[in-house]
Amino acid sequence: MKALQIAASGMSAQQTRVDVIANNLANMSTTGYNARRADFADLHYQQLARPGTVTAEDGRMLPTGIQLGLGVRPSSVSVVLAQGSLAQTNGDLDVAIEGRGYLEATLPSGAAAFTRDGALKRSAEGLIVTSDGHEVAPGITIPGDASSLAINAAGEVYAYFGDQLQPQLLGQLSLSSFANEKGLEAIGSNLFIESPASGPPVAGTAGLDGLGTFRQGYLEESSVDSVREVTELIKAQRGYELNAKVITAVDQMLAATTQVK
Repeated sequence: MKALQIAASGMSAQQTRVDVIANNLANMSTTGYNARRADFADLHYQQLARPGTVTAEDGRMLPTGIQLGLGVRPSSVSVVLAQGSLAQTNGDLDVAIEGRGYLEATLPSGAAAFTRDGALKRSAEGLIVTSDGHEVAPGITIPGDASSLAINAAGEVYAYFGDQLQPQLLGQLSLSSFANEKGLEAIGSNLFIESPASGPPVAGTAGLDGLGTFRQGYLEESSVDSVREVTELIKAQRGYELNAKVITAVDQMLAATTQVK
């Protein structure tokens, strides 16, 4: 009986759904995290009688036919692009991105990675880096004697010195956009890399060409909606239980069949 395989595919699909929900809930406090959503598609169909087939009795066509589905499969786990709320931190190197765009960071291999995590830090050499120590493009160095920093909406970084009234421009943070942001490949640590699906990065200036702006002293919180995730978790649990009941029912039917004499 195909019902066993069909129900098993349903249980596997709901397990995948629960895995995605669990990851979303685990990242409720992750800076700049966007929730993921599991999408599913039905498997191919067994065509016992195709729609439109001419019947042998009177020459009429079957209006619907007989098509038996063979289960479900995961089709994608996509990112739900949404702006997270901004939390005030008052940190000089904390910057939230309001709108589209990603900060570019340089991995140890020299490859470019992209992030919306604006919890930036200062290295021992004075470079602006990510929380994991990756240099943030375009490579801005903060002088050791700078008393404070200011970052405007366009990403320009200014340093204030005790003996100067006017701040000194150190550089400008850039933002990158992609034709298909959902196609970015997540590598962990709030980092993404480009993929054939995302297209190449397009660097630009904050506030121009549809890119977002920076807000100093704030961080973008996770966009996970805990109420929605718990609701989805309950639905996934119910779906898993119903598919398990199908397997139990089929097992009982097979047991009854073996007892036929």
